[in-house]
Amino acid sequence: MRRATPQSPHIFHEHEDFVKKIITMKYMKLGTKPDTFYTEEAVRSVVSDVPADLIIHANNTKYQLHKFPLLLKCGLLQRLCSDADDGDEEPVPVALHDIPGGEEALELCAKFCYGISISISAANLVPAMLAARFLRMTEAVAKGNLVAKLEAFFDSCVLQGWKDSVAALQAAWRVSGWGESRIVQPCIDSIVEKILMPPAKVTWSYTYTRPGYTRRPHQSVPKDWWTEDVSELDVEVFRSVISTVRASRQLPPTLVGEALHVYACKHLVDPLRAVANGQAQSAAAEETLARQRRVLESIVTMIPAEPGSVTGRFLLRLLRVANYVSASSSTRAQLIRQAGSQLHEARAADLLIPLPSDPQAYDVGAAEAVLEHFLAQFQRPAAPDERRRMSAAMDKVARIFDEYLRTIALDRDFPVAKFVDLVECLPDIARSDHDGLYYAIDIYLKEHPELGKADKKRLCRLIDCRKLSPDVRAQAISNDRMPLRTIVQLLFVEQERTMGAASHGAAVAPDRASVDAISRLAARTNEDEPASSADQKSDVHRPRRDHTRVADGVTAAMTRSLSESTKTPPLAGRKERTTQERSSRMRNKE
Repeated sequence: MRRATPQSPHIFHEHEDFVKKIITMKYMKLGTKPDTFYTEEAVRSVVSDVPADLIIHANNTKYQLHKFPLLLKCGLLQRLCSDADDGDEEPVPVALHDIPGGEEALELCAKFCYGISISISAANLVPAMLAARFLRMTEAVAKGNLVAKLEAFFDSCVLQGWKDSVAALQAAWRVSGWGESRIVQPCIDSIVEKILMPPAKVTWSYTYTRPGYTRRPHQSVPKDWWTEDVSELDVEVFRSVISTVRASRQLPPTLVGEALHVYACKHLVDPLRAVANGQAQSAAAEETLARQRRVLESIVTMIPAEPGSVTGRFLLRLLRVANYVSASSSTRAQLIRQAGSQLHEARAADLLIPLPSDPQAYDVGAAEAVLEHFLAQFQRPAAPDERRRMSAAMDKVARIFDEYLRTIALDRDFPVAKFVDLVECLPDIARSDHDGLYYAIDIYLKEHPELGKADKKRLCRLIDCRKLSPDVRAQAISNDRMPLRTIVQLLFVEQERTMGAASHGAAVAPDRASVDAISRLAARTNEDEPASSADQKSDVHRPRRDHTRVADGVTAAMTRSLSESTKTPPLAGRKERTTQERSSRMRNKE
């Protein structure tokens, strides 16, 4: 750490080892006398043979002190005590309820006046400096006064350090906000200057506790080394630091996004964890929710506009928090729009967004809105390379959404009409296969055994049997929860597959699930009533024929197909019959 040359060299002449200490320990020690302050009957006093002649009231604390050492260095106390009669034996009362830093800062200044040893660090520098300025402990009052010493320490040590600058900035903000610009702005400038330095030039200590990260000797400094320390700042100061960093245009947007992610993880509660721990929104204090709302909305305004600056998963997490803390509609709209453009980066669990009114339930409308914004991208013209990228993204989103449907299907109170609408939010063309959709519908049927035949058919019509993989199709054929019409359609698809394989000269072994399904199908055909013409007209994927005749026809066709697939090929059969006929004729001649 470099040390700036003090403007007033005489300030440090009392302690020759001062410079070494502030360089290695980053603190300043002033005074040599032992601490003789004590408390008696809620009154703070100092051990002395001279009776106290000055009483200071600071908030809820009363101090019995002496005018001689304090008035020598405090210009304010000189003025307040100037009207007091020197011959009066009663102590002079002084009220300092509005002193910055409170009682602790006042006591530091008083101990300095008595020559008692005190230690100044970044943690207590700011309140001590503000209190010393309030008391007018300047060079005009006494040479080597406290204000000059603290300012020199601030310039030569605190601003040269990383964690010291962060600690001083946070302390200044908590004490006076933007009111103390002589401390706040230099700290912000020092922090930003260090953030913009190349990682190879970082020589100071920093906090970095990423999972799986282990610091080793001579290891290069990570690019986001600064993000955890600045996450300790209040959101307004953090916003100022991030805005200054972004204005410099020296860091990539992804690094700014990482800083926002670290800050959010530290200051925002995850609604899913809060619900799991039984912390319902009604039990949370309104003040806490208001603070969370303020932090969230500030973070959203700081997200860089560049695509990919933050992840889709992070955006969806912010959307969950926005619902939980009842953020503004503009904040939610921005998150839905940005999360939709990066939905392919998410996981199914990220779409589980609690309702504002009931954290135990999921906001399906928010998930639909995110999906809608994702699909809107495909309405814009794009280059071939971009189209290929978007097609790959669509495949990912289809798998994500079908997995999300599985979770929603577990809700026993979720209406079937809403579930159908939710399934249809994703166009049929978006699903390259229907395996995930089949599993979601099967879970819904399992969790809702009270569904009528019409509702079951309505659900299963959403499945395109031709888009099921062979294993899933075989499983669906043997699934008793599937309606009869769906099994008929599955058998048709299986017949097409068998006949197609046979036409290419391949011998296809009979599908045991299909054979079993034929037997069950014949039994169920006589039990189930024929479907109405209205049902047939609304069927999307199945052929529109009479239910019983279709079942009988499929049974006969599948039986013939499976039987023929086990026969010897036609040419070999002809050769065998010719050989047998010749043998028979030879025996007859004999």
